[in-house]
Amino acid sequence: MYIPPLKATQTQQPDTGKLRLYVISTLRSQPIEDATVTVSYTGDPDSIIETAKTDSSGQIPELTLPAPPLEYSMAPSEYQPYSEYTFRISKEGFEDLDISGSEILPETTSIQRAVMNPAQPQNNFEDIVIPAHTLYGDYPEKIPEDEIKPMDTSGEIVLSRVVIPEYVVVHDGVPTNPTAQNYYVRYRDYIKNVASSEIYATWPDETIRANVLAIMSFTLNRVYTEFYRNKGYDFTITSSTAFDHKWMRGRNIFESISRIVDEVFHNYLSRPGVRQPILTQYCDGQRVTCPGWMTQWGSKYLGDQGYSTIEILRNFYGDNMYINSAEEIAGIPASWPGAPLDIGSSGPKVRQMQEQLNAIAQSYPALPKIAVDGIYGEATQNAVREFQKVFGLPATGVVDYPTWYEIQEIYVGVTRIAELV
Repeated sequence: MYIPPLKATQTQQPDTGKLRLYVISTLRSQPIEDATVTVSYTGDPDSIIETAKTDSSGQIPELTLPAPPLEYSMAPSEYQPYSEYTFRISKEGFEDLDISGSEILPETTSIQRAVMNPAQPQNNFEDIVIPAHTLYGDYPEKIPEDEIKPMDTSGEIVLSRVVIPEYVVVHDGVPTNPTAQNYYVRYRDYIKNVASSEIYATWPDETIRANVLAIMSFTLNRVYTEFYRNKGYDFTITSSTAFDHKWMRGRNIFESISRIVDEVFHNYLSRPGVRQPILTQYCDGQRVTCPGWMTQWGSKYLGDQGYSTIEILRNFYGDNMYINSAEEIAGIPASWPGAPLDIGSSGPKVRQMQEQLNAIAQSYPALPKIAVDGIYGEATQNAVREFQKVFGLPATGVVDYPTWYEIQEIYVGVTRIAELV
């Protein structure tokens, strides 16, 4: 376990990463103001290195924290490439929460979401332990499967088209373990969690994008074919690396990975003449070899050489692999307007977005209220910019594709309309 020196000398300056931590309630995703957050090294939890309070958006000030040298995550190494931190969070009226093992990589921003439960008479503490990253820890290798599921078996395919689900149900264990808990996880959050657990955020963007597409296509194959439900299970996918991907409850995600998922979450991988998303399996390529599959370290080296996303994917899966788009995104009030909204835009899509921002501002008072007039003026631009700052998006004041869908998801969360449809 890597524990950086508490005081680095002038000749021993450690690399650093950034941390954004925000605290919300399980009730309607409300931000929790004035929660106390203490930060310590996971290997030395009693040595507090930072204490902070959350603001009206549930956030603490961004922290810069020591991390191992960048080169540790750039090639397979015996050295742990990330430092681990423990967060202790308390707020009157809520159960205390401990999160240990949160990862900080150098030259990246980690985003830690802490979800607190209202206090209950029988329980006043929750402890989340984030396990080792899959490229560093010891996990079972993937059991090979056919990448295309048979379509001539009665009941095997139950969906007529590829739909991005609002939620996936994650079984936190192997399929046959009846004691493992099921978790309802928003699709984008699931993909960000898995990608942050299985690749390093320090890698080239094209490599991250290729791996994210492989993770999404695999997941959507499980959704499209109703793979586990057709076997009598009540979940979408598992957290076992032997069967699916590693999902870690409560873990941090990384800004570079989150940004890319937001850009491409409607995509998947396909082959000509095949309706279902391809079950794109992969392995690390170092401890485990997997001919015909993508290797994570191999994709990293191709990214270093300037390969594009599709070139990386075709290098492993063949030249007849294509990037496709889903026909529908479930669980949101209305679809993407087709072009960014900016100063001068007008119409029903602008009005819808203004109404949603005002609804979100009821829970996030840092966001200004705006007139709902269907006209994208300076006040709307400012409200969008503040929304982007609060939710970790580039603060451009323009409603681009990632911003549009972030507004939709936050709106659904704070108004609970998803429970009414």
